[in-house]
Parts: sequence; structure tokens; C-alpha cells
Amino acid sequence: MEQLSERKMKILQAIVANYLETGEPVGSRTISKYTDLNLSSATIRNEMADLEESGYIEQPHTSAGRIPTDAGYRVYVDQLMQERDNEVEEMRQEREGLLERVDRMEVMLKQVAKVLAYNTNYAAMIAAPKNQEIRVKFIQLTMVDDSHILAVIVVDGNVIKNQLIPVEEPLANDEVLKLSILMNSFLQGAALSDINIEMIQTMKIQAGIYADILDRILNGVVDAVKAADERQIYTSGATNILKYPEIGDEEKTNLLMEAFEEKQMLNQLVEETINSNEKGIQVYIGNEAPTQNMKDLSVVTATYEMKDGAKGTIGIIGPKRMDYKKVVSTLKELTVELDEIFNKKD
Repeated sequence: MEQLSERKMKILQAIVANYLETGEPVGSRTISKYTDLNLSSATIRNEMADLEESGYIEQPHTSAGRIPTDAGYRVYVDQLMQERDNEVEEMRQEREGLLERVDRMEVMLKQVAKVLAYNTNYAAMIAAPKNQEIRVKFIQLTMVDDSHILAVIVVDGNVIKNQLIPVEEPLANDEVLKLSILMNSFLQGAALSDINIEMIQTMKIQAGIYADILDRILNGVVDAVKAADERQIYTSGATNILKYPEIGDEEKTNLLMEAFEEKQMLNQLVEETINSNEKGIQVYIGNEAPTQNMKDLSVVTATYEMKDGAKGTIGIIGPKRMDYKKVVSTLKELTVELDEIFNKKD
């Protein structure tokens, strides 16, 4: 598309900003009051006609004002956006207190999603970090009743998985402790690829009469690591999107709600974001989104990283007329905070 003059750029900025605020088509008279150009309505109409011909704005119906196209939003996002420092600082302080109060990663991420959805009034998603290979950090065994041992398995990212292991008869506390020490001595820091037949045989020999129990516990560890290896995605505020009438008809909104429930589409979005060569904030407008269910929306994503290389994604999903300034600033601040918090706690 053509390079816009400064005057056209200011008029486009005014159209986008006004439409973001009101959701109503914007006319030349509104723009003449909105900008500092001191231009007549006739001159502004001519410039708007040029912007429409170039594909930056469109007229939804006859006698109406103009609304931004995807290309118009893209120019706004790429060239006209300035951060709202005061709002960002207030939200940063609120989130900082929240993040410092929780230790479990999944609890933290769920709360972050809720705060984002509440503060932006859009839908929020956050994907937990995922390593190339999940490793066991610690295993704790406890006899919970006469026929079950509880195996608490902590893996990378401080993700905790519980497995209930059946036993034929209760074990004494010192025997359970010995099994815990044995499991940790072999498996602490191990990935699934490190667990081989030779290691298992050695562990069974050392477990003696409890070899069968150790085998069941080991199966529970494998299941826990496999479960932790699946990327967890937490969402909040999906119904916020329904507040914006331009999102579409009932069929489209049902497909969107389905995407949030099943999360397959969201996982595709996460993988697209993490595997992209783009750094920092990524903004998908309309058809730019990697999932068809979101072609009537805008999606803003950011990637955060732990010191072991595991990466996760934060995303805000809303109408094309979302408050890009607020969303981008919020995600910039939040990714820095998550990097600091996770690397400090890890």
C-alpha cells in the first residue's frame, strides 16, 4: 500500500481512535473536531475518500461514516500507538502483588488470566511454559490408607502431579521412606528418555520385595511426566467478547466459545506465536490470525521465557476495535514480570 502523508496519517489515527471508543462509523465532521489539523469537512472528506480508495477505511453502508479495515488497524498498531504509562503502572502494581503471593505455577497462571480479562474487558489466555523435555524434580511417597500410596511428583516448572498407587497391604513408614529415597536417587533430574531397562532393573533389585510396588509407582511417574508434557492453557473472560456486537452472528460466537473450551485452536495459536521468528509483542488482526475461528477478531500475544529455556504465551483476544495501546502495554509489562518471577522462583 502507498506511503501515507502526515495529514492522512493523522486523519486515519483519528478515525481508528474514535471508532475504538464508540463502535460507530466516523464522519468528516467528527474528525474536524477530533484533530488539530484545522481542516474543513470538505478537505477531510477528500482525504477520507483517498484512504478508502487505498483500502485503509471502508463505508459499511450508504450515508454512513467510515470504519477502519484490517489494513487501517495494522497502520494504527504499527505506527501510531503510544503507551499509556499511568494505566500500565497501576496495573503493574496490582499484578505484582498477585504474582508474589502464589508459588504454584498453575495457580499463578489461572489468576493472571482472570486479572487480564478483568482489566481489559476482553478474553485472556495464558499458556504454561513447556520444556523440550520435562524432567522430574522430586518424588514424595505417602501411605494414605491401608491400600494406597500417594505419589506426589514435581516436574519442571514446579508442576505437581498426584498419582494414587494401589498396594495389597500397608507399608511401614520407614519402608515408604526407603522407596522415596530410592526413587529420587535414580529419577531426580531425569527425563523420560533417561529411564531405560537397565535403570529399571537396578531399581527393582534394590527395592527387593517391593519391586512390584516400585514398578507401579514408576508407571505413575511416567504418566505424570507425560501429562505435564502437554501444554496447559488457562483462559478467562471468553464471554467478554459477546459484549461487542460486531463480532458476528450466533454461529460465529458458538464456534468461538467452542475454541475456548476445547483449546485446540488456542494451542495452534500458541505454537504459531512461539515458533514465529518475530520478537516481542505480536498483533494478529482479522484474517492474519492463524485460526479461522478468530478471523473477525484481533489477537495480541507475547512470549515469556524461563531460564531453562521453557517458553509460554500470553494472549488477549477481542474485537478489532480493541484498545491496542492498553493491551500492548499491559502485555509488555506482564512478560517482564513473569520472566522475573519465574526465574527467581525456579
